[in-house]
Amino acid sequence: MLNFMSIQSINPYNNQLIQEYNELSERDAEAAIGKGERAFYKWKQTPFSDRAKLMHNCADLLERKVEYLAEVITREMGKIKSESISEIKKCAWVCRYYADNSETFLKDELLPVVEANSYIAYDPLGIVLAIMPWNFPFWQVFRFAAPNIMAGNVGLLKHASNVPQCALEIENIFLEAGFPENVFQTLLIKSDKISKMIDDPRIKAVTLTGSDIAGRKVAERAGINLKKLVLELGGSDPFIVLGDADLDQAVKTGVKARMINCGQSCIAAKRFILEKKIADDYLNGYLDYFQQLTIGDPWDENTDVGPMARDDLRKDLDNQVKRSVSEGAKIIYGGNNSDLKGYFYMPTIMVNVRQGMPAFDEELFGPVAPFIVVEDGDEAIQMANKSQFGLGASLWTRDIERAGKWARQIESGSVFVNSMVASHPMVPFGGIKCSGYGRELSHLGIREFMNIKSVWINK
Repeated sequence: MLNFMSIQSINPYNNQLIQEYNELSERDAEAAIGKGERAFYKWKQTPFSDRAKLMHNCADLLERKVEYLAEVITREMGKIKSESISEIKKCAWVCRYYADNSETFLKDELLPVVEANSYIAYDPLGIVLAIMPWNFPFWQVFRFAAPNIMAGNVGLLKHASNVPQCALEIENIFLEAGFPENVFQTLLIKSDKISKMIDDPRIKAVTLTGSDIAGRKVAERAGINLKKLVLELGGSDPFIVLGDADLDQAVKTGVKARMINCGQSCIAAKRFILEKKIADDYLNGYLDYFQQLTIGDPWDENTDVGPMARDDLRKDLDNQVKRSVSEGAKIIYGGNNSDLKGYFYMPTIMVNVRQGMPAFDEELFGPVAPFIVVEDGDEAIQMANKSQFGLGASLWTRDIERAGKWARQIESGSVFVNSMVASHPMVPFGGIKCSGYGRELSHLGIREFMNIKSVWINK
């Protein structure tokens, strides 16, 4: 099968084609797997100290090239420049975190067995195939790559097809940092080649960040092949504001939690659940902040909201909004009425949202904030749990003791009290229900793709 031009990088701010790339042939993809397998047998024997030096080199490069790499992100997927810079800096952080801690996380653990000398050993599995999304095109990759490469695994990246430049720049970072060739490879392929790659016995594990639809397909294929899998899928994170909350801070944080990356984040606040006694005050404050947002050029330091990453995503979001309105929801601000040239969707506030509407049941991946009013905290928790998703939740109250009890009742992978949901290198990240399974980050994340081996030695 011959190579052919098929993967395009398009600037979502002006709809202009940046560059077009050759998709790898099936033969090239198979060859890359072979290279990865050979690299693994050498890399897994490399001492942690040597791996750590190279991972620190990665962090140094990311920090040194932060302006350039941020420009690549902004040009290719529309994230405002300040957020792109923050993303690159966060990647450097996770590289340093695992460079400094991986050996401790994976050291042998003695077991209190009387009959024998027994311990747990953590051995790398081999090639991990990473299927990554476009919304945080560097961070999503580095939070997979830093722990796995430090652990002795090697990585094959199938990135989203609309961010090929980001994908290639990441591979270049690893090579420039001094990592052996093929320890990390970027494969410019489309989704139709993924199944065959998962079938390949040389691929030992798969990690996917993306939609629940994509997750089901990959999980089915990985299941057929009995391969370890981590899924970080969609979310419809509740942002719960109770009657005793600090409203000013809850409003300010709520706007940021909804609008970060133009609302295109799995852990963005997507359902605002308000206790009735403060609902009007909160909504009025929220509306005031929305009216002050500047929409436009993502390169401009004064811009708060840039374009969405692709036109099809914008159309899907608008369809969800329109279907919700047809079922009784009401738009009190915004809607798809932008006259800007790029893939813009105006920040939108919807009220009268209830279960059964797309704005409640589905993930709104864009700058739309649905509001639900409840009578009290108990109903707020019930409403938060009436979702197929369970990635993160934010709970706002001054009653910290009560917050701790309610946090245990919320069905999600994480609960942040008086703060927005965020990912942090030291904190396990992942969800339940249709938001996936497995964990990234922290000591748990680095162990996901290890053989947790029990060793028993008779005395």
